[in-house]
Amino acid sequence: MALSAGLEQAGTPVTKVETRAAVTIEKQGAGFAITSIKLVVRATVPGLDAAKFKAAAEKTKETCPVSQALKAVPIELDAQLVT
Repeated sequence: MALSAGLEQAGTPVTKVETRAAVTIEKQGAGFAITSIKLVVRATVPGLDAAKFKAAAEKTKETCPVSQALKAVPIELDAQLVT
């Protein structure tokens, strides 16, 4: 949602965004912990090139409320435009 809102505010409305998240949970000591998150984002954004989209996605990853809450967990982002 944050990515779509940011792109819309920048004058490049999104036609479609699909995001998948893969969370790795590993045993640590007596319990378990989230050790990594991989986000895969595919979007259709008319009028936006791949470099600008990737930059917007990276900025969103760093500033969105969910990323802020999970700052202790490494988050990998694979963001690409789809035509």
